[in-house]
Amino acid sequence: MINRAAFKKPKGQDPLLADQAFLAFRDLLFNGEVRAGQMVSVAELVERSGLPLAPVREAVKHAESVGLVRILPKRGVLVIEPTPDTVQACFHLRCMLDQEGARVLAERGPGNGLDALRDEHAAVRAQALEGITPKLQRWAMDVDWKMHLTLADALDNELAARVYASNHDRITVLQLSRRFLPERIIPAMDEHLVIMDAILEGQQSGSMEAVRRHFAGTMRWWGVETPAS
Repeated sequence: MINRAAFKKPKGQDPLLADQAFLAFRDLLFNGEVRAGQMVSVAELVERSGLPLAPVREAVKHAESVGLVRILPKRGVLVIEPTPDTVQACFHLRCMLDQEGARVLAERGPGNGLDALRDEHAAVRAQALEGITPKLQRWAMDVDWKMHLTLADALDNELAARVYASNHDRITVLQLSRRFLPERIIPAMDEHLVIMDAILEGQQSGSMEAVRRHFAGTMRWWGVETPAS
């Protein structure tokens, strides 16, 4: 979720407009109208959002503070680029937080609420074996994020939640920069199932190791070399 308190009210400016401008820019990123690695101007964002210049400028500053863009003086606004270093950094951060979330859920034991999510993963996998469709791809991506957000929620840590939310946005933009390969669906579901099975069995170290293996698999899919891969 967007931390609305993060917007500081510039003198004479309605903070709600800055909020709206940031959410409008975020929507442009999430629906692919503005893509990873693209250079856009503030004027273009004003036109697309239909909002005044001042709040759009504040929104761009906020987007830079959470790592979604870089402001290049006299050139424009550069959206986060899917470079190997950026991909590695974003997914490694998620991996670190996911490991602790998995450990917490495994420690919690029965009643950790993973059964329904596990069933949904199994259903996606079963359908993928019969054939990949665009609808299934969208479902697989939704289910994929459900598991990661479940691990994040397990931390029950407001500071960690803010970090995770910002990183979620960065990863979402990066993922939109490349086509989701159908052949990645079944391995991803398998890796998630291993994580959830370890959690359901109360294996704290095993669940953390499964998260690390999933990270390595994700990096291989991105073509990024890591020591773990």
